[in-house]
Amino acid sequence: MLKKSFCIVLVSMLFIACWKDKSPEDLIRLKDQFKSQVTTFEKRKETANKNVSKGLESLSALKSALEDTKNEDKEFAKVYGDWEKVNKRVERLNKEYEDLKNKATNLFTAMETQTNSLSDETSKKTLMDAIEKARTKYNATLANTSKAIEKLRLLHGDAVEVVKALEVAAALNSFDNINDQMKSIEGRVDGIMQELNVAVVESKKLYEKKITELGD
Repeated sequence: MLKKSFCIVLVSMLFIACWKDKSPEDLIRLKDQFKSQVTTFEKRKETANKNVSKGLESLSALKSALEDTKNEDKEFAKVYGDWEKVNKRVERLNKEYEDLKNKATNLFTAMETQTNSLSDETSKKTLMDAIEKARTKYNATLANTSKAIEKLRLLHGDAVEVVKALEVAAALNSFDNINDQMKSIEGRVDGIMQELNVAVVESKKLYEKKITELGD
């Protein structure tokens, strides 16, 4: 009787293990994790954007103060502080990007695993082709996102350079070159943010449309 009971338990455990491999439960969980990460990345992007805008306002205010010869060390300290915040926000945005990339990888892997468990070869091939196409397109989006974040880093560095140059410009009473540098920085912000927004849009498409199509 004991031996019979043991066999029943063993068979049950094997059945549960096999079912777990084919269950969509893991895919649903990873899809939800990816969706949540997209939202987090979007929030970080908006926060970074606000910090850049605030930094530019502070930089313009400092330049105006210097042109009016009202230079004070505390004004420089404030502007340096603002751009240090920008740098921290960009670093956090990059971390969320890396998490987004990892969760996307996990999601595509889960889709492939579940697709490979199908017995119908035609359905399997159709789905695997669709998954590969979606993965290739999304990986290109992620690559462009990484480049946009790097542009933000460079913009931060250029802004700090402007702050350093402003004090010298004030002493020389010549701001022409500084004006050009500030215009260059201001002109790059919108483009970078639009590039980052593409990642958010494509990510939302992926979990709202593409994954739904793959699951049909």
